Amino acid sequence: MRHRKKINHLSRKSAHRKAMLANMATSLVLHKRIQTTVAKAKALRMYVEPIITKSKNDSTHSRRIVFSYLKNKYAVSELFREVASKISDRPGGYTRILKIGNRLGDNAEMCIIELVDYNQNMLSSKSVEKQKTTRRSRRKKKTNDENAETDNNLNVSTDTDKE
Repeated sequence: MRHRKKINHLSRKSAHRKAMLANMATSLVLHKRIQTTVAKAKALRMYVEPIITKSKNDSTHSRRIVFSYLKNKYAVSELFREVASKISDRPGGYTRILKIGNRLGDNAEMCIIELVDYNQNMLSSKSVEKQKTTRRSRRKKKTNDENAETDNNLNVSTDTDKE
């Protein structure tokens, strides 16, 4: 039974797992999206979301705590300057996992994990979706040739009526 076993150990010792997650979190903060396996992405989400929440409060103490997780001063400064300003009003759910299929070599399930507010394609598609759609009808639409024939028939019949 696996009751209360929250952490996926990813078949690694704790030191290797912590280093890997710190490196992946740094890459995610710097590049805004990374490609990895689904299991690693889910473990990374649990690792990085509390860090992003800490970045909302820009104090020396929170910077030191985040640095102890990320171990990269450029990633910490990027997180507190750029990312924190974009996610300041979001109550949680800072990352998105998009599955992209299986890896060719070992058939591992791959995905892209990204920061939600940085995907410009999805942000622009939301405005496109709000356009009004037309309803379909079962009537057959007339082609241009049929429209021209009916117009000619109407003109001919009106001409004969006048004479």
